[in-house]
Amino acid sequence: MVGKTVAITTLGCKVNQYESNAIAGMFRAAGYQTVDFDGPADIYIINTCTVTHLSDKKSRQFIRRAVRVNPEGLVVVTGCYAQTSPGEVMEIPGVDLVVGTVDRSRMVELVEGTAKGGRISTVGDVFAVREFEELPAVAYTGRVRAFLKIQEGCNNYCSYCIIPYARGALKSRRPKNVLEEAGRLVAGGFQEIVLTGIHTGAYGQDSNQHISLADLLRRLSTIPGLARIRLSSVEPMDFNDGLIDVFASGPPVCRHIHIPLQSGDDTILKNMRRHYTTSGFQKLVEKLHCRVPGVAITTDVIVGFPGETEEQFQNTYNFVQASGFAGMHVFKYSPRRGTPAADFPGQVEPPVKDERSRMLITLGEKMTAAYAKKFIATTQEVLAEEYYDADNDLYQGYTDNYLKVVFSGNNNLRGKIIKVYIEVLKGMHLTGRII
Repeated sequence: MVGKTVAITTLGCKVNQYESNAIAGMFRAAGYQTVDFDGPADIYIINTCTVTHLSDKKSRQFIRRAVRVNPEGLVVVTGCYAQTSPGEVMEIPGVDLVVGTVDRSRMVELVEGTAKGGRISTVGDVFAVREFEELPAVAYTGRVRAFLKIQEGCNNYCSYCIIPYARGALKSRRPKNVLEEAGRLVAGGFQEIVLTGIHTGAYGQDSNQHISLADLLRRLSTIPGLARIRLSSVEPMDFNDGLIDVFASGPPVCRHIHIPLQSGDDTILKNMRRHYTTSGFQKLVEKLHCRVPGVAITTDVIVGFPGETEEQFQNTYNFVQASGFAGMHVFKYSPRRGTPAADFPGQVEPPVKDERSRMLITLGEKMTAAYAKKFIATTQEVLAEEYYDADNDLYQGYTDNYLKVVFSGNNNLRGKIIKVYIEVLKGMHLTGRII
């Protein structure tokens, strides 16, 4: 197999990105060369997402693209869409192997045991898996921050969400393994690590090791050379005083907290099976702003959930506006087959979803700009990432509270944390000069 090529493309979340990097590392260790997905390859791996119907559609498009680029190449489909809809995936002409979200540690073995035209599905029962699946250590290339998966699965079963059916029950990674991988990443030159999972805030709740997310963050904070620890997302009901204390303690834990809201109307939240109220969410936001000066709180909102009236949408709009988020992702509700909400009455028409989405996106952009302006005429530490405009020697990077900053610089700064004096907001990014 030495000398064969493998191309991998990834849809969806940071968990998928982490897993794709691990899969790529497994193939490189087995003697394969990783190549660009848009070119010829012996093996194509599509790591799919199924969070919305558009994610399914994009997954199918990438599968068909691989078949077109090299009809003789082995086409392998993995990830959440493969797990929830293996029959649908197998019906796509040219697919040779479907793996799902379990047994990825055996990916090379499974691929080498599949011949072109084999039409094999090895999708396992995700609910039978009770232990976190360890993948080989990720060897990141071309990045200045590293993702570190600490948790798998979710026990929440929000009425709209397909992901628990794709990922199974909550499974926390052993703290020893998390710390060891973090140490390897820092030794490899990474100064920032992003902790990720399906339900990250629930880390340790399934474990008999008596460890919480706050405990894990404290242990990670002692690793020499680790300048930043960033969390990908934490559900509002997972915050307690101990976790807030960790954020309030300062570096290396970043002042950026992504807390999904989903709706600013209590009736919609109840129908979504979200385990909090708007008043509880508001109190949490106020407490974080009080305890963590300068904190960036970002969020997710779903518009057009079944039964959402104009008044309920307006409640969401008003709540978001009053919360002063630093950023917001807006999603149009997408019925997922097999979830309770897909059969709820009062499905909202697409044009209504489109209009509500546009309104919230516009509001989100205004809030992001208002938050960024607070840091003009201050000095911020920026992790330099890549050229913004190489022709004009403009580089870009991010602060710990995830503000994008553009400044005069060069590629020698890549991966370094530098001090930048913030001068002005241009569009959706700040500009400044190195101190």
